[in-house]
Amino acid sequence: MSLPRFDPEAFGQWSEGIARFMGTAKFLVYMTIVILGWIAWNTLTPKSWQFDPYTFTFLTLILSLQASYAAPLILLAQNRQTDRDRVAADEDRRRAAAQKADTEYLAREIAALRIALGEVATRDFLRSELARVAEELDEAADRRAKAERKKVRKALGSLADPLVADEPDDVVDSDEPPRRRSR
Repeated sequence: MSLPRFDPEAFGQWSEGIARFMGTAKFLVYMTIVILGWIAWNTLTPKSWQFDPYTFTFLTLILSLQASYAAPLILLAQNRQTDRDRVAADEDRRRAAAQKADTEYLAREIAALRIALGEVATRDFLRSELARVAEELDEAADRRAKAERKKVRKALGSLADPLVADEPDDVVDSDEPPRRRSR
């Protein structure tokens, strides 16, 4: 003789449903109504209609039977809930570990960016360097212009008067052509 086969998952869901129902106010109200009706029937009706006289032995037996089935059903539901909680906790740990790894990666990336930005020229540094280069270019342009004026003066001076060509460069510092010196 073999025992009937049953699906543990379906039985577990069924037992959880019963355990959940037994934990509701609706169940307590229904149970109270049944017990009060039982007691009322067995005390207020004629003796020939009473099926469980005053000590209510049969009611006690029914309640004991209900309690003996309720306890394992509740334990089964609790075990299933514990299993679900364990799976959820494992998933939460996995997610937390992944988030921690992501956070550590982002922290390393931000640190690397900060280090890299420390080596990057700032706007103020670039402005000062550009201003310095512009000054150097202006000075170089001034030197070239002076050199050109000097060449022009020498060329003009050698054509007009040989003495003017011998004049020192720092005496004439304007854009005007050189003048003859009086002798």
